[in-house]
Amino acid sequence: MAAKEDLADEWNIAPTWKMFSYGFGYVVVNYFLYYGLAPLFYFYEVEIGLDVILIGIAFVIFAIWNMINDPLLGYLTEKPRKWSRKYGVRAPWIIITSGPILILYIFIWMPPIGDTMVIFLYFIIITCLFDLFFSIYNDHVYGGFTNQFPTEYERRRGFAISTLVVGVAATFLSIIGSIILEYGRPESFVFLSIVVVAILIVFNLILFLGLKESEGMKNMLINGYENAEDKSFFQVMKVALKRKNFGISVLGYTVQITAMGLWSAGALFYYKDVLGLDYSASIIPSIILLASFLGFIPFWSNYARKHGFKKTYCVCFFFHGLSFIPFMFISTIEMVWIFTFFQGIFYGGEISMLMPIASDTCDDVSINLGRRQDGTLQGIRTFFFRIAIIVVGVVFMVVSITTGYNPDPQATQTPLAIWGVRVKTVLIPAILYMVVALIFLKFYDLEGAKKEEVMRQVKEMGLTRY
Repeated sequence: MAAKEDLADEWNIAPTWKMFSYGFGYVVVNYFLYYGLAPLFYFYEVEIGLDVILIGIAFVIFAIWNMINDPLLGYLTEKPRKWSRKYGVRAPWIIITSGPILILYIFIWMPPIGDTMVIFLYFIIITCLFDLFFSIYNDHVYGGFTNQFPTEYERRRGFAISTLVVGVAATFLSIIGSIILEYGRPESFVFLSIVVVAILIVFNLILFLGLKESEGMKNMLINGYENAEDKSFFQVMKVALKRKNFGISVLGYTVQITAMGLWSAGALFYYKDVLGLDYSASIIPSIILLASFLGFIPFWSNYARKHGFKKTYCVCFFFHGLSFIPFMFISTIEMVWIFTFFQGIFYGGEISMLMPIASDTCDDVSINLGRRQDGTLQGIRTFFFRIAIIVVGVVFMVVSITTGYNPDPQATQTPLAIWGVRVKTVLIPAILYMVVALIFLKFYDLEGAKKEEVMRQVKEMGLTRY
């Protein structure tokens, strides 16, 4: 059930250009979450030749570091500083961390040549350094959205616009990857990272234009810390995880990142070993995905207005999972084109609901905290998201070992190894999506009158930018 439109403050609605600007922040975040690091397992296993067990261990270490690092950094950088009244609470952290992220991303693809243990240690150190800065950036981009766009209308419209931006930009970046990457040429991964970083610099500059925090937003964030009871990180986490809907939203997004992480990480394997094609063959599917993704955004926005965020999320989750199943059996690029179109339809709706759902649950937690700590809450959410890294690393390691996958770039895989690629790339994501859709449908209840009550309390307690 949809909540009533909240347009009482229609003159204070955030401008469209700010929503558009924030979309480019989501491009940077989502590129790294879904695409930018997706080829890591393939790169270090096939192109660099690192033992698959060491890669699996490195992924687990990287994920554990992330799980500790993300919520703590969100908590530590949430507290207002001396410069917060002038420059804002969130904007400075986004700007400060944007440079190191891009520089370190290039170095991820430049491991030393030679000793296996040196490569293994390099992988761990450079990825952990990258995530140190990415965690802060991610926490404040997502936390900023909740604060900049507090109403039902703004969240639906704002993330619909952001989703359109992400769809176009992410597809553009993935097409560039399809053109540049070549099997057996590790230097092509380095060149791609340099090209991507040059583009992301421009995207960050566009994001910076929309980061300015209003006086009302700065006062709301700063006064919340001055007036509310101070809580330790563990107290904040305890309050958040006691809120059922926050926990379910975390589960939903964790499953989504895990499923799409498996799909994205397996794409190079799928085109090379299942279809027997160069990775450039993924260009047309990417364009088809973009067309269906963008074409149905208006439909899903209208659907959410009528039926609410919950129902839209559940429908898209379930049918997105179902759309993976045909990839278990198809073996021609033409069939990939057809079923990619259906994937894009539901993927677009699913992404459109991501931040509206998250923002609603952050409002619910904020009422119980007595102040906004959305950066910390995003860090807590990210703590669980990092389970995706462990799952991807362990699944790929186990499947490669049990099916006898040959990491030689020129190798022809056995039928068992090819089935292994299909299982890890499409079957597991399909199951994850459909199961979590049913869980979400049964247990998530922040909708209708209950959601309207949360919105009322947020206003009464001064936990909005107005």
